[in-house]
Amino acid sequence: MRYQSIEITNMIMIENPITREVLVENRINPKWPGITFPGGHVEVGETVVESVIREASEETGLTISKPKFCGIKEWPLADDARYMVFLFKTENYVGELKASREGQLQ
Repeated sequence: MRYQSIEITNMIMIENPITREVLVENRINPKWPGITFPGGHVEVGETVVESVIREASEETGLTISKPKFCGIKEWPLADDARYMVFLFKTENYVGELKASREGQLQ
């Protein structure tokens, strides 16, 4: 089989270029709580890069630019499907931090 179902997501590590501090999110979702990087699902019709820029804005209030691709994490799901996370990093952002319904920012 050449085609399979894939759930495509992203995560972005946002680093302050001066202090070297890294932004993390303390998720409040009981199905997947804890400290993680901002990110989310790639929506139909958008590229992976567009999705990481959108998710960063939705979850942090920051407008990021120049996201650098760092890797992929993947694992199998039921029915031969696959879950893929495209990993990015950036030091380029503007705006003011504001938490979302996903969790608190640290």
